[in-house]
Parts: sequence; structure tokens; C-alpha cells
Amino acid sequence: MRSLPIIDISDLVSPSRDDRIAVAHALDRACAESGFLYICGKQLDWALFRRLHSRAIAYFALEQADKMKSYIGLSQNHSGYVPVGEECFGEGVGDLKEAYDVNCDYRPAEGRRPLLGPNLWPEMAGFRDDVMAYYAHVMDIGRQLFGAFALALGLDEDHFDANRLNPPSQLRLIHYPRDDSAQDRPGIGAHTDYECFTLLFATAPGLQIVSRQGGWIDVPLVEGTMIMNIGDMMEILSNGRYLATRHRVKKVRQERYSFAMFHTCDYDYVVAPLTKGENPRYAPLKGGEHLFNQTAQTFAYLKRRIAAGDLALTDAMPLHSFGQRDV
Repeated sequence: MRSLPIIDISDLVSPSRDDRIAVAHALDRACAESGFLYICGKQLDWALFRRLHSRAIAYFALEQADKMKSYIGLSQNHSGYVPVGEECFGEGVGDLKEAYDVNCDYRPAEGRRPLLGPNLWPEMAGFRDDVMAYYAHVMDIGRQLFGAFALALGLDEDHFDANRLNPPSQLRLIHYPRDDSAQDRPGIGAHTDYECFTLLFATAPGLQIVSRQGGWIDVPLVEGTMIMNIGDMMEILSNGRYLATRHRVKKVRQERYSFAMFHTCDYDYVVAPLTKGENPRYAPLKGGEHLFNQTAQTFAYLKRRIAAGDLALTDAMPLHSFGQRDV
């Protein structure tokens, strides 16, 4: 894990099935070996990346009172501004970061699910357009990668398509302000991602992952690539072939922006091992419920709603330590 693999996904848009299978095999090896990797390819539109970065700089520079007008606690579907201190994994100390969270801006004719609905948007000209343009772009890259995972797992290439019509896939615009007094402490913010996989674009180093020896190692930025990592749900779908890897952002002094897109299937999709000819090592999991339960135990506004009796967690699968071989 000292040198994470770099996978060129350009041929996922090739008309040749053999070309797409070759990428799927490369992706399979990389995910089985490390769970963290880099992707590059002609699909990546860096103009959209730059626009999103510029928009984030402008938004997070607003006065705090203006940002709080779009506070995530005012939304009904977990979208909006996340102030410093809002998030805390477990009983630890909250990370020094602020964020803006959006989803697919789903507007159902009837019925809804937690984490799905119309986004809460700030009153900033161009913000919604630039953010949703990037969202749509990275969602399409995710669609290609889901096809590659299907091939890698011996399934039809379009296996996931019918289960990704309105997924609660979330984009997070994250800002780590400069902090000259920053002192790093091991384990702060350490977690696995809850979804299938994550695609990350960042402007500065700081990301670390746990090595198989148990120590923290840096994930440097590589020009022209995005960082990709496996989440809990893909660990289940692959029956443990791909492991979710614990990671964190260490406390650094420099200012940092990151843009993480968490790809998942539809809210009601039941996540279960898909590998043929193997005994399942995981119990089925209701994808949306797992995602919501984990989110509700991380955000302060959701914890307050639970404490007040306005919100209840749903039954999900028994707790599982993702990222471990001894399941």
C-alpha cells in the first residue's frame, strides 16, 4: 500500500466490450489489493472541477450568518450547509471543517425517503448550476464504474442500472480552513464510507488510510487523477473481496478543499453478496437504512431530533466491523 494503483478508465466508454472488460479486470485487482486507488481517464472534465473549486471558494468565504441561512438542519432531506463542529464520528472530537451537502435534487410526485428530496440551496447566483453540473458529471462516471464492477463480479454489465434510478448518492463540498495551531491526533475522524464507493477530488494533501499493518499512511495527490475508495456496501456486494478501508483527514495547517462523491444504489435496494458459488459472509442490508442510520449518529441536528423523539432509527443489519478479513 505504499504505492496505490492508478487505473485508466478511458476504455469504459469504448464500444468494445473487450476494452471495458480489461478495465474491469484492472479495477478488480486494484480494489482487491488495497481498497484505495487513483483513477484517470479522458472522461474527467477538469473544467468542471475548476468551476466547482472556484464556486466553493466563493461560498465558504461568505459571512457565517449568510451560510447558516442554508443550514442543513433546516432541510428535510439532509442537504445544505454543515458548520464547523456539526459532525462528530462516535464520541470523538469533531473535525475542523465546514461543508455543503447535496443529493440528486429528487422531486418525487408522491412519497419520499430520508436523504432524498429537493436540495436546500443558498442564494448565490451560479452555485446550483455549477454544483449540479459537477454532480451529473461524476454520477455518469459512477455509472460507468458500476458497470465495471458488475463485469468484475461476473454479472451482466447493466446489473446495477435498474437499482440506481434515484439513489441517495451525495456530493460533499468540504472546506478545511487554515489552522496555524493544528496539532494532529491519531484516529480523529477515522471511518469507512457507508456507500458502495467514493470518488474524491482534493486541492491539498491530508488524506490518510490505515495500512494492513495498522499504521496511518499518507495518500498523496497525483495530478490528473481522482482518488477512489471502496465503501461498506461494495464490501458486502463483493462478499469481502473488496474491503472498505478506514481513512481520515489528518489535522494540517494549510487550507484545503475536497469534493467527495459517495455513490450508492437506490434507497430501498437490499445490499447482499452477489458473488456466485460462494457462501455469503454478510447478512443482507437495507442500503438506505444503513446510510441513514450511520448519518443520523454523526450529525448534531439529527442527534437532537432523535433525542427529542422527532426521529427514530430504523432496524438495520447487526453491527459489522467493515474492512476486516475475519468476518
